[in-house]
Amino acid sequence: MKSTNIILLFVFIIFTFSCNTNKNEESTETVAEISFEYTQYDFGDIAYDSDGRCYFEFTNTSRKNDLIIHNVRSSCGCTRPEWPEEPVKPGEKGKIGISYNTKLAGNFNKNITVYSNTENSPLKLFIKGNVAPMNVEE
Repeated sequence: MKSTNIILLFVFIIFTFSCNTNKNEESTETVAEISFEYTQYDFGDIAYDSDGRCYFEFTNTSRKNDLIIHNVRSSCGCTRPEWPEEPVKPGEKGKIGISYNTKLAGNFNKNITVYSNTENSPLKLFIKGNVAPMNVEE
């Protein structure tokens, strides 16, 4: 009885490890790699109601897997992200556009979260700056 239990325990352990190994191999087949030129953008001082757009350029550094950006979320409604809807092939570049509402005067510091099929997903991007007050002529 004891030897049967030991044999069953070994079979269970071997089965468990073989299942985990296959899952890891399967998941790495669909994982891409992303590399950004920079992850922070400083607008500096910008004029009220001016162009508050910037771009974060990236490269799919994976050798064989397409990069898929599933979603990009901003930390508030004053920041609107845009991203490629189509997969980015290995070695190709893409960009994520961020538009900040420059009708809001004052300092800002916002983060943008990028969800993709990369191992380190989600990634954070950051923008900051200072929108000058509206110029009111008397």
